[in-house]
Amino acid sequence: MSKQKEFGDFQTPNHLAAQVAALVAELFGSPDIVVEPTVGLGAFLRASHGKWGNACSYEGYEINPDYVRSTSRRFSSLGIRLWQQDFFSADWHQILRKKNLPRVLVLGNPPWVTNSEQGILGSTNLPKKANFQRLRGFDAKTGKSNFDIAEWMLIRLIEALPESGAIAMLCKTMTARKVLRHFWKTEGGFEASKLFRIDAKTNFGVAVDACLFVATGKRTEDRIATIYSRLNLDSKVAEFGWVDGNLVSDIGTYTKFRELDGGSPYAWRSGIKHDASNVMEFTRRNGHLVNGLGEAVELEEEYLYPLLKSSDLGNRRAIPRKVVLVTQRHTGDDTSSIRDMAPKTWRYLDEHSEKLDSRKSSIYQNRPRFSIFGIGEYSFAPWKVAISGLYKSFTFVVVPPANGRPVMVDDTCYSIPCKSEKEARLLYDLLNSKPAQCFLGSIVFEDSKRPITVDVLRRFSLVNVAKLVGRLDELTECMLSEYDSLDGRRQQLSLVIEEARKYQTRRRRPVVAPEIWKDR
Repeated sequence: MSKQKEFGDFQTPNHLAAQVAALVAELFGSPDIVVEPTVGLGAFLRASHGKWGNACSYEGYEINPDYVRSTSRRFSSLGIRLWQQDFFSADWHQILRKKNLPRVLVLGNPPWVTNSEQGILGSTNLPKKANFQRLRGFDAKTGKSNFDIAEWMLIRLIEALPESGAIAMLCKTMTARKVLRHFWKTEGGFEASKLFRIDAKTNFGVAVDACLFVATGKRTEDRIATIYSRLNLDSKVAEFGWVDGNLVSDIGTYTKFRELDGGSPYAWRSGIKHDASNVMEFTRRNGHLVNGLGEAVELEEEYLYPLLKSSDLGNRRAIPRKVVLVTQRHTGDDTSSIRDMAPKTWRYLDEHSEKLDSRKSSIYQNRPRFSIFGIGEYSFAPWKVAISGLYKSFTFVVVPPANGRPVMVDDTCYSIPCKSEKEARLLYDLLNSKPAQCFLGSIVFEDSKRPITVDVLRRFSLVNVAKLVGRLDELTECMLSEYDSLDGRRQQLSLVIEEARKYQTRRRRPVVAPEIWKDR
């Protein structure tokens, strides 16, 4: 096993460590003690000693015995003390709260690896298994339960940090944000929370958004952090924080468009999830279906639907280049009927059953054979407005039917089902309006692995943006016209009125029902 992978081992270049020490000295002054929790080759201890010399003491902790031996030899003349110590079994509260040394500076570079990557590698360099993010149900079983080891470590260090202390750690920007969110959501903020961006490609050879995360141990009611474009206090670019019970990427812009934060009668849906693209997705070549394994196959059309991938939506393509095998209309449907209705399709699935039956996600356990997820009546709507979750731009696309069949999107995409082209075009216009784009920009973090999520999209009030751009009457008429029953219209009408009332309350104006409401 690669030691670098097992320990998340990205050693800090000496020049970068020196820059960090200089910046921290400007922010924090002179500490009583510098503690590096994951020493490695000791770049931060060396830089700290170069900055403060004998004015403070130094301690380092490291799990790798080879590093402890080599670093101890190099630092033997500097009075720096090192211990071989597993981070996850150390008592950091005791280490960081020594009574005679109140100004503790925790400095370093924790592992850049996730818990799932460690599990794949078979590493024991992990915290005790626990759902510390307190996720429930489906989220706890899927990607939301995956976290950077550094996230867990930083939370534990900050919990142990005295008020007079400070922490300055290199990490992924997303990790720093998650750590702050954890405390903002449960306990409050920290004085002088800052993120200074660094060039991870140049310094570590990895293409990730990374930063120096700095905070003091002093608590505050303010839940705000400042972002800087480089290791310099003159490079401030924005402030993000916890506002109205949610994370906001740009507080200034969000404040301007906060009336658009409030949900919508329209439901955003994630696309089809099957975790077997080589088997379940096909291209058409010379009249034949070819799967991802390069096999030409013959299947009935009954269970085949056009498919748009994230790359299609991200590049504004609405013409499908692939088709997908859809085995169910609803999650949990019995799939055995395929045997009688489409025997070629059943035989194909059975021939590839080893791949399908061995899908790793626990969501497929105790489900009908060949099950998929992200499927429901909404999937078969004739029109959709969709967006990829993987692209930094907010590119919404109108998705029309193809060859008389509804078009599916994959599980990295989100869509609103529409019953008509008129409805889809109107929603497209609203989502691409300037207020909508500004609002989304204020709540989306571009460095996220999936910048656009269903949680982000659900925050967006289509009713309020329609009112802001003068198209509420159109939206109301469009929604109500899609319901055949009077009860359905009344239910939808009540949602529209409630959305408008929330908007008007914030702006302190009375609710005036559009003429179309009175006609109903």
